[in-house]
Amino acid sequence: MDNTLINKRANKHNPTIATVLSIVFAGLGQLYNRRFIKGIIFILLEVVILITLIDTLNYGLWGLRTLGTIPGEDHSIRLLVFGVLSLIGTVMLITLYVFNVIDARNQARQIKAGWLPKGFKASIISFYDHSFPYLMTFPGLLLMIFVVVFPLLFSVLLAFTNYSLYNSPPRSLVDWIGIGNFKELVTVPIWQDTFVSVLSWTVVWTIVATTLQIALGLILALMVNDPRIKFKKLIRTILILPWAVPAFVTILIFSAMFNDDFGAINRDIIIPLFGGDGIPWLSDPLYARTAVILIQTWLGFPFIFALFTGVLQSISRDWYEAADVDGGSRFQKFRFITFPHVMFATAPLLIMQYAQNFNNFNIIYLFNEGGPPVRGQNAGGTDILISWVYKLTFDTNNYAMAAAISLIMGLIISCFAFYQFRQTKSFKEEGEL
Repeated sequence: MDNTLINKRANKHNPTIATVLSIVFAGLGQLYNRRFIKGIIFILLEVVILITLIDTLNYGLWGLRTLGTIPGEDHSIRLLVFGVLSLIGTVMLITLYVFNVIDARNQARQIKAGWLPKGFKASIISFYDHSFPYLMTFPGLLLMIFVVVFPLLFSVLLAFTNYSLYNSPPRSLVDWIGIGNFKELVTVPIWQDTFVSVLSWTVVWTIVATTLQIALGLILALMVNDPRIKFKKLIRTILILPWAVPAFVTILIFSAMFNDDFGAINRDIIIPLFGGDGIPWLSDPLYARTAVILIQTWLGFPFIFALFTGVLQSISRDWYEAADVDGGSRFQKFRFITFPHVMFATAPLLIMQYAQNFNNFNIIYLFNEGGPPVRGQNAGGTDILISWVYKLTFDTNNYAMAAAISLIMGLIISCFAFYQFRQTKSFKEEGEL
């Protein structure tokens, strides 16, 4: 008899009613499903939000749309910050509301199919078992939202404003200008010339410097890994030493050594051997670029050497013995055994090296502060995009243009990394190759 009554109630249970009720007010659908505790929690959450947060979120979204209306009173950047936080909060609340609707509808369907709700204790245990991973990751997710997502959204939105030294709050309001900053980069002569020059040099710097450090690290690793080489431990220790010294110390030392007037390279090597006044390492863009590439090669090869050394030692000697039996040459063994194995194991890290050097601010700024100056441009001869952004932000306070260039940088790196990771097989399982 009890089962008959339960089946009749289940057949009458309507998932559409539960869905509509949960849309009208969060928690009503759960009450309809006789999930009283969950329904009360959703109802209390919505009541609290309506009482305490709705006006705050509305004000934040208003500030995000307008960036203020009264100069001297409304602070556009504060409104932008508050607006981004309100936008994030709104998205989180919408997500919670959608979850409430989906939960009510799914449970109504289960009840209609004959599912019986568990008791309070069993429900708590089930909730803990299924929700434990989410409870553990939620603090990290929340931290990521406010440490990563919030600054990223703020920077992206800032790129579409006219925020600069001459248009800064509270004296004046910041306005939305759409893609105006991006248009200036390709239409205004000084911006166009500087952007093309800096972007071209950034690409050349990234490819040449990174490829040289990878090539040097691979060559040295192959040499040290050769069975005929003795004192391997001593050689590896010596080759790792440049990595042990802090990079900024090495860069400052090289900056002094490359100095045009008193640097050891000119004074003790170039002038005694070739005469003249030496090479203008710091005052000529071509030589300055050559110097930073050489310094980055010196700084970067020890890590690559250590990485390749470990991979080379993991290659089975049986493969090389089989190649010897088949009459394979040294080059063929390198091409078909060593190189594919090394690339398969290290491709993600090598791609990260390219991405890291694309944004390698330290060496560019510490060596010569991006100099020397270039006529007709507002960036130095060795400035890459990241150091140019730094100068625009802290030297000329052109925040909006700096944000626009940062957005372009992010897109370039993301597209490059995505393409390279798709092309390589490093993230595939061996059975999927």
